[in-house]
Amino acid sequence: MKDITEKLQLLLRDPALKKKTIFTLAIFLFFRVFAFLPVSVINLARLKLLFSQNQFLSLLDMFSGGTLINFSVMALGLNPYINASIILQLLSAIFPQLEQLAKEGEYGRFKMNQYTRFLTVPLTVLQSIGIFMLLKNQKVIGNLSPIEFFSFIFTLVAGTFILVWFGELISEFGLGNGVSLLIFVGIVGRLPVLLGRTALTINQELIFNMGVFAVLSVLVIATVVFVNEAIRKIPVYYAKRIKGNKVYQGATNYLPLKLNQAGVIPIIFAVSFVLMPQLIGNFLKYVKNPAIAGVATFLANAFNPSGFFYNFFYFILVVAFTFFYTVIVFNPQKISEEIQKNGGFIPGIRPGLATKQFLEKIVYKITSVGALFLGIIAVLPALVSKLTGLSGLVIGGTGILIVVSVILETFKTMEAQLIMKSYDKFAR
Repeated sequence: MKDITEKLQLLLRDPALKKKTIFTLAIFLFFRVFAFLPVSVINLARLKLLFSQNQFLSLLDMFSGGTLINFSVMALGLNPYINASIILQLLSAIFPQLEQLAKEGEYGRFKMNQYTRFLTVPLTVLQSIGIFMLLKNQKVIGNLSPIEFFSFIFTLVAGTFILVWFGELISEFGLGNGVSLLIFVGIVGRLPVLLGRTALTINQELIFNMGVFAVLSVLVIATVVFVNEAIRKIPVYYAKRIKGNKVYQGATNYLPLKLNQAGVIPIIFAVSFVLMPQLIGNFLKYVKNPAIAGVATFLANAFNPSGFFYNFFYFILVVAFTFFYTVIVFNPQKISEEIQKNGGFIPGIRPGLATKQFLEKIVYKITSVGALFLGIIAVLPALVSKLTGLSGLVIGGTGILIVVSVILETFKTMEAQLIMKSYDKFAR
């Protein structure tokens, strides 16, 4: 605790970090203001009644940061942008041109971000139309003129891009990853409301169950912190080298491989995908074709957030995205080449191909543990809610994962900037 207090004091003393912190908090404030700026054609009373009867919509609202229950101009949140990012990363694994572009430094990242934004436009339009049809079938929206309809779609598209812009501003001028931080703020902003709803239903049995849930939540938080901080140290030895007129002494170092290299990204990706079947089901179950309506009704019922199919596919998606993202961010071929180029070797492993295969084997093992852990933690709240009866807190489990991971990542970013500052003093 003392160590954390000292770090916070150092952060507050640093002018650059203080400026970034104030800028990030200012963006958070703008985001929360927009979250309460509603679209004019919505019947808010009927919308809140619909949300109180539908756990799926409450889950969507959780990850939109409360923008959906108020149906603000940012009602769709960052979901279209996240989906576009996932699609583009999948395409990068298929098309070598995109993969090569992603490796071209700052220019490549700029172009990939540009393509992601381009792809976000049609996805946002499709989701806006889907939400419109869903709310129209539920009598939340009345009959609109063509101008009002296009104005509705344009407003939601503009709201999503304002949110994307906020995220990019935080990433460039603020602290940490802007998209993750905005999702974090949305979840934190909705937690008091969810806890308040649960408190209204309290009885003697629920008091005991809430105590059990609180203890489990603390254990989950501690375990998430432990897994996020856990690393496997691979020793790397460097032999004595002569380069020109200089003699470089031998050294021993280690390569740190994190148990969970993907962080919070697999959870965000998995949530974006696992919500789609019920969204499609709710959209299509009112069509006149009996076959389509039957399939849509099955999807809507089967992928209920407390149901088996939802949690089964949620688990599979978290595990799959953990492996997928680790493959993207960790390149054993490049690392083995760098080690060999600098005259290093892993004890007992030949440089080159053998080193690459060894690193692949180690990463596969530790990622398997990390992926299974994330998958179990992701579905654990649903299992606990069945035992305790606190169904409203199913949402809190995924929220805890995201909140804890984002806090850890942000603190690491701030700490890294402090270390760079201390190095700059030595360089002068």
